[in-house]
Amino acid sequence: MNNKILGNKGEQAAAQYLENHGYFIRERNYRARTGEIDIIASKGDTISFVEVKTRGSVKYGAPAEAVNYFKQQKIIRTAQMYIRYKGLNDYFYRFDVLEILAPKSGSMSFRLIENAFEAV
Repeated sequence: MNNKILGNKGEQAAAQYLENHGYFIRERNYRARTGEIDIIASKGDTISFVEVKTRGSVKYGAPAEAVNYFKQQKIIRTAQMYIRYKGLNDYFYRFDVLEILAPKSGSMSFRLIENAFEAV
């Protein structure tokens, strides 16, 4: 399975995982001139900007390791634009990473890393 197909399957599974854990999906694949956010979800008074990373194995490291400083900065800038555009200043925010391992022979496993990084 190529990376694009695996990524799309992962994002679909991630949205379902979050909904099953009490999140409301506000946006998927939100795009702005500053970048893209895979999933924007809310639970209570908190909005989570979720970066989804799906891998077939950990051969080249954990999926979350791919969310480096530069990727984090793009997500932060895009989230700031989303907050301004939607007028959502009264919410708490956090940046999460949802790791998905999807081996060819087995079921997907999920690990949600809440507050994976902060806007400084």
